[in-house]
Amino acid sequence: MRHLLGIDGLSANDITSLLDEATRYAHPHDPLVTRGVLRGKTILNVFYESSTRTRTSFELAGKRLGADVVNIAASSSSVTKGETLLDTVKNLEAMGSDAIVLRHASSGAPHFVARHTRASIVNAGDGSHEHPTQALLDAFTIRQRLGKLDGLVVVICGDILHSRVARSNSLLLGALGSEVRLCGPRTMMPRDPTVLGPTVRVFDRFDDAIEGADVVMMLRIQNERLAGAVMATTREYARTFGLNERRLRLAKPEALVMHPGPINRGVELNNAVADGAHSVILEQVAAGVAVRCAVLARVMLQ
Repeated sequence: MRHLLGIDGLSANDITSLLDEATRYAHPHDPLVTRGVLRGKTILNVFYESSTRTRTSFELAGKRLGADVVNIAASSSSVTKGETLLDTVKNLEAMGSDAIVLRHASSGAPHFVARHTRASIVNAGDGSHEHPTQALLDAFTIRQRLGKLDGLVVVICGDILHSRVARSNSLLLGALGSEVRLCGPRTMMPRDPTVLGPTVRVFDRFDDAIEGADVVMMLRIQNERLAGAVMATTREYARTFGLNERRLRLAKPEALVMHPGPINRGVELNNAVADGAHSVILEQVAAGVAVRCAVLARVMLQ
């Protein structure tokens, strides 16, 4: 596993192995972490799109493992002068990078780069395609809280069409035996939902989807990718597809509320739910460091 380009293509054993390894990295004082397994290695975080949680947690993960980590934003690089993605990567590789963590607005960009570099490539989100480490940390959080993934009912609600998080989570959760229910406006759903995994079920009404759910994962409306998609007013969207206390009561009593961030409060989630007892949103953020430790170690120590 020299690269992590997506959940698509990983086996259930691959996924479970990464989650098991992340469990050890969740304990900062474990010898596996403190011995600096990536000492002497160099990781470049190359982000062509804005990020807070993903970029920071990859930086913390690399440093926790002893690697040298350099952050590069497109806005401050030669991309602004017309340099191509491939030329940027080739130049970074020439400086001795061992791994490149890449976020890019174009779907497939990490796959393209991986074919042209000796460095390990980790996909930190490519367009509307995939966000594999987000799906891994979501699965890690669910498993830590509920003890399993097999047999769970997970609802993913929001802008499914443009969400790389929805795709990666649907593929991963389906591979590990969860029932995935997708819900959102019809204009924000793919024409063929089976592209998000053969086990998904699609719901038009949020109340029907959330009935008896173990996990409710809310997604923001991705205005930067809408490209003409039609939606109602924000107020109407919140009324129809927003998660509030009344709607959450339709799920199981111990149901988890998740969100990959950033949250649009008052739209997909109200404050009482986002900050309530069911919310594990900050646990997801914490899990990101452990999961990304496991991913970096896996791809860089082959």
